[in-house]
Amino acid sequence: MPTFDRRNRRDLDQLVEEYITTNNINRRQFLQRATAAGLSISGASALLAACGGSSTTSGPAKVTSIDVLGVWSGAELDNFNAINTAFTQKTNIKVNVETTRDLPTVLSTRVRGNNPPDASGSPSLVTFHKLASQGKLLQLDKFFDMSYIQQNYAKTWIDQASDHGHLFAVTPTANTKGTIWYSPKQFTANGYTIPKTWNDLIALSDKIASGGKFPWSMGVESGAASGWSAADWVDQIYLAANGPDLSDKWVAHQIPWTDASVKNAFQMFGQIVAGKHYINGAPQSILATNFQPASFLPFDSPPKAYMYYLGDFAAGFIKTQFPSIKPGTDFNFFPFPAINPQFAGAVTGGADMLIAFKDNDGTRQYMQFLSTAEAQEIWVKRGGKTSVNKAVPLSVYPDDVARNSAMQLTQATSFRLSQDDAMPAAMESAFWKATLDFIGDPSKLDSLLSSLESTAMQVYTS
Repeated sequence: MPTFDRRNRRDLDQLVEEYITTNNINRRQFLQRATAAGLSISGASALLAACGGSSTTSGPAKVTSIDVLGVWSGAELDNFNAINTAFTQKTNIKVNVETTRDLPTVLSTRVRGNNPPDASGSPSLVTFHKLASQGKLLQLDKFFDMSYIQQNYAKTWIDQASDHGHLFAVTPTANTKGTIWYSPKQFTANGYTIPKTWNDLIALSDKIASGGKFPWSMGVESGAASGWSAADWVDQIYLAANGPDLSDKWVAHQIPWTDASVKNAFQMFGQIVAGKHYINGAPQSILATNFQPASFLPFDSPPKAYMYYLGDFAAGFIKTQFPSIKPGTDFNFFPFPAINPQFAGAVTGGADMLIAFKDNDGTRQYMQFLSTAEAQEIWVKRGGKTSVNKAVPLSVYPDDVARNSAMQLTQATSFRLSQDDAMPAAMESAFWKATLDFIGDPSKLDSLLSSLESTAMQVYTS
């Protein structure tokens, strides 16, 4: 047996700290390292028990309930709880859901207090990677059937849920923002062709405008959060033009806001905002109109516009406003057109990522269940969400529009959460404001980008 000395004591102190505060080591590894540091088997077992563990290596602790922290409310919470009910019926493990509109603060407080929930929604990609790198999260690929994951999830989705090559999250549902809404009937009646490229999109817009009609509807007013829907334009343009790698560098401020790639994305957005006869009453109408009523214009009778850009959740607004409208016939979307052919099929959007903190049989079964088609079909059938799991059959979606969303996401060549959402909060707010200022006066672009770069220098170094 090794001689027990101060170095052994330091090793044991580090071992205890790592075991209590991370998921990096299991019980067997704890015992091996404790005995290597000079403890007997009985001493190592006693130390493990003092840490809240057990000397047995038979597997994770058994539980009868788990706690999940999330942001859902209303119909979304009902849909999420429908999944939880199915899980309980399958496993006899109850799921207690706590909801909050301030997930980042609540989760951070609980983690700092060493009282995390069993599982939680992920507040942001930045937080996700930070928690994973700190060893706070349960590493899922240790017990998942990764062949199922690799077979049914595109690489872009696995990468999104991974940190340093290991899976730490599940993504049961998502939304795409690569969607431009239109009326198939109106396109057919007017002889309009769905554009495949950005140049096609501008050509179609010019054709509609030259006929005395307004090709676009746009509204970016949404109270304190005004500007996010305009930022979504820049986000999607940037990804389609530059691809995921450069997009990640932009989000991380590894390239400046004054970079030509960022300026080009704003200028392309400006082609729509400042297009001649593109938007009725622009720019004042854009800034004064909320994004939801703006989605109605292409479907009025007669139409007041012919195209509208917003995420696939716009389908709910449209169906509510026009109860008799037929999905796929009266309204649909076409994919955001390709800009750089190398990155065709790149999509921005939102994703519901869930992470786990505690290693017990309930959490393990729950995370595995959420990753399956069986669980995801429950929400998909109820509407409002899309699964990125290829094992979820298209037949379970409520209509053709929802099926199109699913196909776009499952077939995406790359996916990124909207870049503004992935930036620090202060940077996100500055980005939103800058897009509003740009809409009001596109000639201010250089000064706006310089100001954003100054903000970034402060935000990313604080």
